[in-house]
Amino acid sequence: MPESHDVGRDTAPSFDLTTRPWVEVLRLDGTQEVLSLREVFAQAAGLRRLVGDLPTQEFALLRLLLAVAHDALEGPQDIEDWSDLWSDPECFAPVGAYLDAHRGRFDLLHTEAPFFQTAGLRTEKDEVFPLHRIVADVPNGEPFFTARLPTVERLSFAEAARWVVHAHAYDTSGIKTGPVGDVRAKGGRTYPSADLGEGWLGKLGAVYVEGQNLRETLLLNLIAWDTDCLRVEQNDKPAWRRDPCGPGGEVRNPTGLRDLYTWQSRRIRLHYDDVAVIGVVLGYGDPLEIVNRFDREPMTSWKRSHAAEKELRRSPVYKPLRHDHSRAAWRGLDAMLVGRSSRTTESEPSHVLRPVVMEWVARLVAEGELRRGHLISACTIGMAYDPPWAKKPAKSSFFDVHEDRVSMAVVLLDREEPCYARTAMDAAKDSERAVQALTDLAANLKRATGSEYGGACTAASALGFAALDGPYRSWLSSLTKLGDPEEQRSHWQREVHRIVGRLGDRLIAEAGDAAWQGRIVELKKRTEWLNATLARLWFRRALDECLAHPLLSADQPPGAEAAPAPITS
Repeated sequence: MPESHDVGRDTAPSFDLTTRPWVEVLRLDGTQEVLSLREVFAQAAGLRRLVGDLPTQEFALLRLLLAVAHDALEGPQDIEDWSDLWSDPECFAPVGAYLDAHRGRFDLLHTEAPFFQTAGLRTEKDEVFPLHRIVADVPNGEPFFTARLPTVERLSFAEAARWVVHAHAYDTSGIKTGPVGDVRAKGGRTYPSADLGEGWLGKLGAVYVEGQNLRETLLLNLIAWDTDCLRVEQNDKPAWRRDPCGPGGEVRNPTGLRDLYTWQSRRIRLHYDDVAVIGVVLGYGDPLEIVNRFDREPMTSWKRSHAAEKELRRSPVYKPLRHDHSRAAWRGLDAMLVGRSSRTTESEPSHVLRPVVMEWVARLVAEGELRRGHLISACTIGMAYDPPWAKKPAKSSFFDVHEDRVSMAVVLLDREEPCYARTAMDAAKDSERAVQALTDLAANLKRATGSEYGGACTAASALGFAALDGPYRSWLSSLTKLGDPEEQRSHWQREVHRIVGRLGDRLIAEAGDAAWQGRIVELKKRTEWLNATLARLWFRRALDECLAHPLLSADQPPGAEAAPAPITS
């Protein structure tokens, strides 16, 4: 049954997001439901998490909820404030009155200040564009593999509200409609620039902390304003407490979390009838420079850019560290686990800054607000805009969404007890080295037959990391429960040796007669008769060495495990 907006003969249309259901959630019992903003906060303890049309939509909505919570609670100002909230089951009670006070700015169809839109936004020709311009699961120009074929003709008001939030966060770059009144428009179009491209979250390798339910998730990401390396100005406020946006963009710096979480990177106007949204006008909004925002944006790692330092002639310059969509999150744990101070020397700034939200959780552990064994999930979200084969990346279309979760005890973030974090990172490196040994084996088996080996290496690498993915996550989540970290690393090395060793045996068994026969190959300083037997010897030796000979007993000499098999000819 289609939903309608609230309208009477003498009243303006309205869709009040504070009372009308529009946020999809997953309850602790596994059922899904759509709730209003007020209901989400009131029932947060009984909700597992948000559920969006895309993971990126969930993250954009989470930041919206955080902006509401920060503003309604006027903090937390410090860790004592946060502690009071953590221990209070009714900590979000003030949000109800807050939403009542600002409900006019949460009306999706308000005639003068529609939610996250610009009233009266129009083009010279009064054009209205298809809704796929804001719906990210219908790629522009390539609408394949989508359930919305051939296009999106109508959206419910609830769904349209979710995509409006997503568009401000993740919209593509490229040439946009130049609305009347935008001085940046030329010939009805606005062109991208360094500060005017994809939405702000699209530029990040987003990271947030997930708790056991939505209440915990909101509180764990509700960073106190006195946190080191975070700037929150006195006049910081969310978009709905600022003047409604006009058609152009405003050049300014974000004032803090509430401002950045609701940054108006686009100018949007929805067109609708009695029961649904039927079109949209979409243009560029407020520009935002990307470099050195690490003291404002807490939900991404930052990497020092030497190229940008040369270009800008200043140092240090940091840019967001985006996720590698081909790698699981646990393979990049060091960017989340290693604190800022441990990487910085007096003479050389840190190469990578971990997200402030992870610094914040580390502080909660260090000050005793969270138990050392409290489990969280480090969640990573990212958007890829161009396919890898694009000759001229323009970020003008969506390509892929990255989402991953790594469960761990919070003690891994503790600066005062770095042994657990170090063990977790060393174990990840053990895995990388073991998979490299497997990749080399695949290459050598192909070289023994005179075949091209690039594809075999890629397949072997994917096979190895896929086999280790589940075991590593399980091992990491129980790392603090099983005793000495070094013993746990030894246990992991034996497990890696067993898993990767079996994969290597499988590759050898499938190598074929030509690989067992072998051929002469050129090495760096000599030639060698390479066959499957020699490839196996090299593989076993490399696996033993990179994992510190995990199967070697105390009375065995190094290399005993890797004793060569009889050479066949």
